[in-house]
Amino acid sequence: MVKTDSKKEIMKNSLTLIIFLASFLSFGQDDPVVVNAEGDRRIDKAYRTPLNPRVIDTIIPTAIVEYPLLVLKFETTTEVERINPASIKLKEKLPQLYSTYIKLGIGSELMPLGEIFFDSKRSRKYVYGAHIKHLSSFGDIKGLSTAQFDRTKSLFYGGINEKRYSLLGNIHYNNQGLHYYGISDTLGLDRDSISQRYSDFGISGEYSSHRKDSAKLNYTLGLAYNNYTSKKPLDTDFKDWRARENYFGVTSKWFFKQGKETYSADFNVRYNGYKYGLPDTSSMGLDTGIVLNNAVVNLKPNITTYIFDNRFKANIGVDIVLDAHTKTKIYVYPLAEIKYSMFNDIFIPYAGIRGGLKQNSFKTMTLENEFILPNIELRNEKTPIAFYGGIKGTLSRRISFNAGISFANVRDKALFVTDTLFSLGNKFNVIYDTMNVTTIDASISYQLKEKIKIDAIGKYNSYSALNNSYAWNLPQFQFMIRGHYNLFDKFLFNVDFNIEQGRKALVFTPDTQTTIENGQRIKDLGFITDINLGVEYRYNKRISAFIQFNNLASQRYQRWYNAQVQAFQVLGGVTFRL
Repeated sequence: MVKTDSKKEIMKNSLTLIIFLASFLSFGQDDPVVVNAEGDRRIDKAYRTPLNPRVIDTIIPTAIVEYPLLVLKFETTTEVERINPASIKLKEKLPQLYSTYIKLGIGSELMPLGEIFFDSKRSRKYVYGAHIKHLSSFGDIKGLSTAQFDRTKSLFYGGINEKRYSLLGNIHYNNQGLHYYGISDTLGLDRDSISQRYSDFGISGEYSSHRKDSAKLNYTLGLAYNNYTSKKPLDTDFKDWRARENYFGVTSKWFFKQGKETYSADFNVRYNGYKYGLPDTSSMGLDTGIVLNNAVVNLKPNITTYIFDNRFKANIGVDIVLDAHTKTKIYVYPLAEIKYSMFNDIFIPYAGIRGGLKQNSFKTMTLENEFILPNIELRNEKTPIAFYGGIKGTLSRRISFNAGISFANVRDKALFVTDTLFSLGNKFNVIYDTMNVTTIDASISYQLKEKIKIDAIGKYNSYSALNNSYAWNLPQFQFMIRGHYNLFDKFLFNVDFNIEQGRKALVFTPDTQTTIENGQRIKDLGFITDINLGVEYRYNKRISAFIQFNNLASQRYQRWYNAQVQAFQVLGGVTFRL
């Protein structure tokens, strides 16, 4: 029995060794190894626990735990801490508006001043108001004829602003009286013989669409009428021998945006009818009257685009003009401009080409020189081409600047010369010339909120005329400084400083101060220095007083040849807001 067990034990150990060696060798071989062996495994016998399920009907009671209430009483105290009352500072988001502003004053040389503004205050939908101003002078200039004048202007306007459209309109009436005083008072001329009065009445309206979708077509339509006349002759038999002018205008602008491009077009029709006297219809054909029908129709399509994150702007187009003046002609003028914003608008260089036609009228001529004859020739000013360029920008939040240069060829440029045919040399006639104009200008502005504002502007003009030695009465050099200072919102100071040099006049009477060039007698109008200072004291928000000092240098310079200005003047008064 012992031997048998020993054999079995030897077989078990041998089998275990063989399995171990096979497993060890299998790690070094790729092919699998199969081992077959025999052994003796013992399995214990199974048995079952003799238990039967039963029901336990005994109820196990749950212990009840009681927590007795503890009677504890604590006295509490209350202390109120005093809080200082809060202070509220009321500040209006928008300044208070007053519907009426009145300015009354009087100056040296018996110069009364009156001005009234009326407005509708703040309204989202409606806007309306009026402006009336009167200024006159009963003083004279030493050595010259009567220089009295009066100017009255009135404007009434109103409009409706809606989300989809706006409608605006205005009516104006201006009346201006003056004297042709540029002649010696030793001649003893009657005041009425050298007096003139201009009457100006006009009405205009404009309708604009405001579609929110920029891709849709928006437009602006305008209508205008203006009547402008000069003084009626003293003799009623010659009532037609005065200037009468009627202007009609239809203007429109159409534009829409697609992507980064904006397409627009202007279409305008302007008619101006000017008459002086009546044309002679007799068989002799002696026509001493003037009748001019001046119609201008222009179409100006153009495209504007923005690229490089809106830093680069380009505009290109043409202006097609039909000029139906003495002869009907068609002109095509170029329009092109580029701008580029550098360093967040610190420097913006720009350059462009342009041209166009300016419609001259008797009204525009008198606004430039009020001492002209009522019987003048009218031509439209044409600029076939003009080149310009420069740079503008902001050096800081308070300082901005602009510097540029332009070259233009101008045809039928209006020049004012002394008349010796219809007057005694105290009126001006209009002549026209072709010239090349070069202009160099620069400006710089400084503004510190509403406390300080200063503007300095310099301009140099060079004229090369075809038929005249100089551009008569036009300045060659101009320099201006405008300043505003607010001291504690109580005292407001304003100053204007103007310098002009290089103006020449064409004269026909020789004297020691005239020279002759190219067969033309020339007189230098000298250097102009004009300094004006104004001070306003605000008693409160509604009442203030002002005083204005004009021509502090007391220089009797000639704005036009023989038309001297008044010397030092003082004007003072009060203002009211209601």
